[in-house]
Amino acid sequence: MTTVPPAPAAPLDAPLYGASFGQAISRFWSKYATFSGRASRSEFWWSYLFLVIVSTVLYILLLVGITSGGVTTDATTGAAVLNPSPFGIIMTIVYVVWGLAVLVPTLAISWRRLHDTNRSGGFWFLGLIPLVGGIIVLVFFILESDPAGARFDRR
Repeated sequence: MTTVPPAPAAPLDAPLYGASFGQAISRFWSKYATFSGRASRSEFWWSYLFLVIVSTVLYILLLVGITSGGVTTDATTGAAVLNPSPFGIIMTIVYVVWGLAVLVPTLAISWRRLHDTNRSGGFWFLGLIPLVGGIIVLVFFILESDPAGARFDRR
């Protein structure tokens, strides 16, 4: 049985084509606020998968913490009041801190991915158009790399 060697590490200012999950995560954090350069499809999608997994786990823990305190009824209005447990309060803080911590690198890798398709990072703002904007940007993220995107590399 033969094993495939891992992709050689590219310099941080160049896209890493064929990035592994670990390499993509490492580069995601190493290029925290780097909006110049390019990000390969594998680098972008592995990082996105990492973000989805961690965010989902944290959200589930948050829901467990919020709902584990029970529900009471307000005597004056009759409305149900959710009583978060101390774990729920801690998880709320952790979830908010996580969201803030990944905001800038998520925007940065999105911009670099658009650069790899030879588009300005400003195309990211198309995602703000209701209904169709997210689909348009998703298609751009899925597209193959365009060698002309090298114009966004540092020189």
